[in-house]
Amino acid sequence: MAQSILLEVCVDSVESAVNAERGGAGRLELCSSLMEGGLTPSLAGLLQVVKQYIKIPVYVMIRPRGGDFLYSDQEVEVMKKDIELMKTQGADGVVVGALTETGGVDAGLCMELIAAARPLPLTFHRAFDMAYDPAVALETLISLGFERVLTSGCDSSALEGLPVIKRLIDQNASYLEREDPDLPVCLEQTVLVWIPLGFLWHYLLFCDLIRFVFQILLALCQEGVRRKEGAVDSASLFLFWLLLVICDIFPFQTLLREALRLGEVRDVPRFSLFYISFGLEVIALILSALADISPETKELVKKNPEAGAAFLSRITFNWINSMVVKGYKTPLVQEDMWELNEVDSTSYITQRFNHHMKFELGKARIRFQKELKDELIKTQGKSMEAPSHSNGLGKGVSQDVLMMVRTFKYTKMCLHILHQEYPNSWLVTTIYKTFKWLLIESAFFKLLQDLLAFASPQLLKLMISFTQDKTSYAWEGYFYAVLLLVVALLQSLFLQQYFQRCFVLGMKVRTALMAAVYKKALVMSNDNRKESTVGETVNLMSADAQRFNDVTNFIHLLWSCPLQIIVSIVFLWLELGPSTLAGLLVMVLMVPINGFLATKARNFQIENMKFKDKRMKIMNEMLNGIKILKLFAWEPSFMAQVEDIRGEELKVMRKFAYLTSVSTFIFTCAPALVSLATFAVFVGVSSDNILTAEKAFTSISLFNILRFPLAMLPMLIASIVQTTVSKKRLEKFLGGDDLDSDIVRHDPSFNSAINISDGSFAWEKDSEPLLKNVSLDIKPGRLVAVVGAVGSGKSSLMSALLGEMHSTKGFINIRGSLAFVPQQAWIQNATLRDNILFGSPYEEQRFEDILEACALGPDLKLLSAGDLTEIGEKGINLSGGQKQRVSLARAAYSQADILLLDDPLSAVDSHVGKHLFDNVIGPKGILKNKTRVLVTHGISFLPYVDEVVVLVNGQVSEVGSYQSLRASKGAFSDFLDTYAKEQSNQTHSKEDGYQDIEDLETIPERDDAQADSPPEDAVSFTLKRENSIRRSQRGTGSSSHSKYIIVLIFRLRKNSTLKPTEDIGETKKGQKLIEKETMETGKVKFSVYLQYLRAMGWWYTFWIIFIYFIQNVAFIGQNLWLSDWTNDAAAYYNITYPSQKRDTRVGVFGALGLAQGILVFLGTLLLANASVNASRILHSRLLNNILRVPMLFFDTTPIGRVVNRFAKDIFTVDEAIPQSFRSWILCLLGVLGTLFVICLATPFFTIIIVPLAVIYFFVQRFYVATSRQLRRLDSVSRSPIYSHFGETVSGLSVIRAYNHQERFLKHNEVTIDENLKSVYPWIVSNRWLAIRLEFLGNLVVFFAALFAVISRDSLESGLVGLSISYALNVTQTLNWLVRMTSELETNIVAVERVSEYSELENEAPWVTQDRPSEKWPEAGRLQFVDYKVRYRPELDLVLKGISCDIGSTEKIGIVGRTGAGKSSLTNCLFRIIEAADGHILIDDVDISKIGLHDLRNRLTIIPQDPVLFSGTLRMNLDPFDKFSDEELWRVLELSHLKDYVAGLKEELQHEVAEGGENLSVGQRQLLCLARALLRKSRILILDEATAAVDLETDDLIQTTIRKEFSHCTVLTIAHRLHSIMDSSRVMVLDAGQIVEFDSPSNLMEKRGHFYSMAKDAGITAESLTSL
Repeated sequence: MAQSILLEVCVDSVESAVNAERGGAGRLELCSSLMEGGLTPSLAGLLQVVKQYIKIPVYVMIRPRGGDFLYSDQEVEVMKKDIELMKTQGADGVVVGALTETGGVDAGLCMELIAAARPLPLTFHRAFDMAYDPAVALETLISLGFERVLTSGCDSSALEGLPVIKRLIDQNASYLEREDPDLPVCLEQTVLVWIPLGFLWHYLLFCDLIRFVFQILLALCQEGVRRKEGAVDSASLFLFWLLLVICDIFPFQTLLREALRLGEVRDVPRFSLFYISFGLEVIALILSALADISPETKELVKKNPEAGAAFLSRITFNWINSMVVKGYKTPLVQEDMWELNEVDSTSYITQRFNHHMKFELGKARIRFQKELKDELIKTQGKSMEAPSHSNGLGKGVSQDVLMMVRTFKYTKMCLHILHQEYPNSWLVTTIYKTFKWLLIESAFFKLLQDLLAFASPQLLKLMISFTQDKTSYAWEGYFYAVLLLVVALLQSLFLQQYFQRCFVLGMKVRTALMAAVYKKALVMSNDNRKESTVGETVNLMSADAQRFNDVTNFIHLLWSCPLQIIVSIVFLWLELGPSTLAGLLVMVLMVPINGFLATKARNFQIENMKFKDKRMKIMNEMLNGIKILKLFAWEPSFMAQVEDIRGEELKVMRKFAYLTSVSTFIFTCAPALVSLATFAVFVGVSSDNILTAEKAFTSISLFNILRFPLAMLPMLIASIVQTTVSKKRLEKFLGGDDLDSDIVRHDPSFNSAINISDGSFAWEKDSEPLLKNVSLDIKPGRLVAVVGAVGSGKSSLMSALLGEMHSTKGFINIRGSLAFVPQQAWIQNATLRDNILFGSPYEEQRFEDILEACALGPDLKLLSAGDLTEIGEKGINLSGGQKQRVSLARAAYSQADILLLDDPLSAVDSHVGKHLFDNVIGPKGILKNKTRVLVTHGISFLPYVDEVVVLVNGQVSEVGSYQSLRASKGAFSDFLDTYAKEQSNQTHSKEDGYQDIEDLETIPERDDAQADSPPEDAVSFTLKRENSIRRSQRGTGSSSHSKYIIVLIFRLRKNSTLKPTEDIGETKKGQKLIEKETMETGKVKFSVYLQYLRAMGWWYTFWIIFIYFIQNVAFIGQNLWLSDWTNDAAAYYNITYPSQKRDTRVGVFGALGLAQGILVFLGTLLLANASVNASRILHSRLLNNILRVPMLFFDTTPIGRVVNRFAKDIFTVDEAIPQSFRSWILCLLGVLGTLFVICLATPFFTIIIVPLAVIYFFVQRFYVATSRQLRRLDSVSRSPIYSHFGETVSGLSVIRAYNHQERFLKHNEVTIDENLKSVYPWIVSNRWLAIRLEFLGNLVVFFAALFAVISRDSLESGLVGLSISYALNVTQTLNWLVRMTSELETNIVAVERVSEYSELENEAPWVTQDRPSEKWPEAGRLQFVDYKVRYRPELDLVLKGISCDIGSTEKIGIVGRTGAGKSSLTNCLFRIIEAADGHILIDDVDISKIGLHDLRNRLTIIPQDPVLFSGTLRMNLDPFDKFSDEELWRVLELSHLKDYVAGLKEELQHEVAEGGENLSVGQRQLLCLARALLRKSRILILDEATAAVDLETDDLIQTTIRKEFSHCTVLTIAHRLHSIMDSSRVMVLDAGQIVEFDSPSNLMEKRGHFYSMAKDAGITAESLTSL
């Protein structure tokens, strides 16, 4: 382009001025040979004259004299005056100049002259030729504001000076448009200095600190900030030094280049000082990157390295290196986990969450009440209008009746609304308020990252244009490559900080919800408890809290996705103009489709959750009642139930998976369709529109950015939709009513300990009261017995006193603290000592006294670790009596003022009961000064109590002393008369030597329902032997010792030898009952993957991988086609683009896009079918196997652990594995495709692949080893949370009674913290990995760009675009690949865990070929032939060669001290344990030869603990539907339940609650009797079924058994000797051998073992004859 030239001419007369103008001058400069002392007046006059004749601008040169352009102060003043004069005379500009002594421009003087001349423009005159460095001089002048310089090129004539002028112009026209670019010095000395200072200043303002003026003060102040307590470094200070060093790099190289050019250093002091200060800055930077840990912080840092991590370590997550390395070397264990930060601990989170929840829930409740009110008013209005239409009176209906009907409807409607609704929409606001700052921080990082993401496509565009323009300088390409790297690095750093905060947020939300659910469970009212079973509540803690966790991880995408979409569209519009709208339209069309799919998905999800809940509920019950299932051979029925539910669940899953396939198809097609639509419209609209590489690949990069929000938004919406289901469940649970704490008052002014005044109590708010008009007044220190028939409300009275029931009228006042012993003892999974202490401090003497009183002393001697022996879940390794005594000891130790004892003596033998009564409960017991309320069926204790309360049908019928009630001949008297015989036997004289200490040690008691005597360790056996020696010397029975010391001899100790007994103290062997959950360590075996693939099906697997591979080929093909298409722009430059060619380009591009979609759809469809297949097979295997494992397994494995396999692990197999498997394949193929394309474009890149792959491999291996182990630790440490929760819920009434809610909350916090200790490092390890992989990916981008620059001459721009846009994508794909590899490995652990339980050793087959006849056993004859049994091969015998014959229809009683082998005998009959030697023959059939089910179906047992399952009554009686209703009603009549069941609304279809909670213990026991009657077996085993029942029920059961089972062989394991006194024979067992076997009368005469036991129980020969 031609430039206009301005001619400036120097003149010194009017004539020359006029000539110059005529000659075409554009400007004049007046100058004359001036004399010293300023302007000559003639020049001023000359100016005026010239101005009259001339139209062009006139400048005046002002120079006091000739010379070196150095001026004195006086000369300067003169010059300023001259300038002022010229301004008044009309000059258009001024020409000045001044230099320093060193030959530089005198900037100070020039600035003064500029100020004086303002507003006239200034020109710098020929002084410029005298400058020592024209380039520096020119820079200075430009920075000062000079627009013109006069020069001859620093030489005598202008011609000679031309090269210098050219160089100057080149150098300063732009600092960048040259081969070796640089920044202007003035920029270096101003802007670059202010950037770091500005940052620091801004930071300090932000911190509200004083505004310091000087840089040093700023830095010092920063040091102060850094020194704040707990801080180990300062991020702002590090960033300040970093900025300072970066900004000083420019002057660094400028000074260096100048010195090299001149060959000398002109300004040595400045030069030296700069480099010294630069060195110090670098040192300061290094020091600020190091953590400065104070001595007091050092200890903390050992436990938690994050506390001592410096800024650099925090942003790169280097502080977790030590754990990653350790995890790589050896598998991590819980002990390796670090302490949590204060802010991540459960107590801190819970405290804040509860604070906000209280407020928000309160607001929601008020809203809810208001809505309710409005609703009722509305409906009331309607119901008021109704009568006006038809007058009721006309029809003879009184107005009163109408009013009643209306009121009834109104109440019904109120109740309906109340049941429908609950306070809602408060949970999300609570979460927001609790974690507000974490949300804001993460949002800030996300915003930065999103904006940076759009820099890359723009840089890519510059890069492509660089490769196209061969004239551009090489440094530009390198600059873009470095810029790409820097942008990518910053993006990575911001993204990881964002993710870190989001995942920690998710973790905190989950923690807060779990703790809230636990806390709520502790204070939940009974109505609420009824609505959700234990299983469902555990689900709230696990599944629903996890859902919230998952959603909060990605919550910012709600605003980030739309933002990314908008910004992408803006940039696309700039590239492609209105054609973008075509792509946009395609996207908009996707939205309703996604919406529809999301809604469908939600419905499936809800349905799925229902089935999951249902399946888990049944599983929970089956596992809890597994012994009953085995004894009754009911496994197939329950298995079928579970399989049915599972079938329904899988149906829904399959539908869900198909739906996913459709949505995947849409997502895959979406980007291809969008780009197709856009490009097609772009090239189709006008033939001028040619698709260039810049446009295409910038657009493709933008479409790639667009792809993420488009894919995520629907998924996020779907996931939010799923979470709303969880939100509702949680809001309903957490917003439900608490237990009303005002039911029981604690008014100290009352003089009685317990006072109930006219109280009526119901279990539910609106139900009929169960206890009616109860009035009681119990004085402090009294012992009150509560008696009554089954169902008369005795246990309900206890519950009412504990405040567990709704009070419909009246009130209760309790003065003092409470302790409670429930009817079914609640034992924690803790040591025996902890169970008794129950949170109280340990006082040795008091503890010993209580053990003695509760007859626990002898038991402890035989427990291998004494009182430190661990008790299993639900007290599995204690017998029923021991559990009850521990429960009683707990109450006694608590030192409470009032003790509520709900029939604690029923579970123990009569004389143990006597001992407990005398030493603990009774008038001389250790509790004699406390107030005691004792529910009892034991009549023998009644004469010794202060008062007896008689309950009949929920009402107090009589209160008074034993004597007065007997005399009054009321209900109590009748009650006693029924049992006169029992009475006379039991209240024998006290002089029977009852207190003899020898006898005390020989307390027999009932065995537990769980009595599968598992093995005992060597120490127990040694002790046992010593004991029997001592016993034989004394001639008394065995010591009361726990039969169930389950000792897990760990697998490592296979060859352990017997240790001498002295070692007990050290080894504490047997102290651990439950083995720590086994946890696979190290790499997941490849066989596990194969196992999953096998379950999916090999055919499926092959086709899935093949189809995905082809899809990837199509993807690469499409992009290569596009790259080729863009090269058409060069080929058809300035030529019309043929439409046929255009159509081919568009057609092939579209076809390849569609092919990808179809292939992915097919692949996902196949995967859906395959994964449902795998899910079905794995679950069936697991279920099948779990029901076939021996009973011993369940005794040593907590139920929670097995449930975890069916819940979390199966959930993972169902939902997580298919997803991670698909993602993994796609990622792997994606990465390989990317590398292929980059290598195709720039073959140089292959050199880099190897080192990158090595680094990648190591990072990945390090990470996966650690991450996998952390996930395993997470799984294992999660089980105790749920176990403890389940335990808490089952012992709720006890915890509340003792008022120990706080302690349990604390324990729960500790348990959750233990879990968080593995979750938090897992989150950080993910970030550790991501940041390293992203740096690797960024290097891939950098090298792809770098090699493109190096080989730009041989490259087509299309390929450059393709390779860099692929590289930009690789970061994410690499990251996902490792994430998916790890996730797949982590998730596949679920298959490993499931298959571990699918391969457990089974018990004998259920059915063998050797089947007995249909009618077997006909006679019911039993023979034991030298029968020996042990629990495990390495243990001693439990039954030592038992031989006996039991004839048909004989009634045999089996007695023996605890541990004698009574329960083992029944277990052997059912083959719960198998024979070591010898046989059992039933009707001459060896039972070891037939299938277990053939055997178990022909025997019947009435177990000790009545176990019922949730389901109908019918299902509980007859799970296989073998019997008709008539038969069922008959057995109900025989078991005295007919009236009760007939009275129920749904009769046989009545729903039994979980564990049979809606029936009393007595009723449950009678149902078990009905079960036995239904089976009509020839052999019946009674495991002292009457222990937990009152005398009345006992009587009913005994009568029925005698009558209905008269034709059967009956074996009764007796704990109360009375019940077997009418047996044909009694078998007395001791230490696993039969010591006596004869009729009761003969045995009494022998005066052996049986006699001494009978004597203890108060049975004499005389009373025997009277029986």
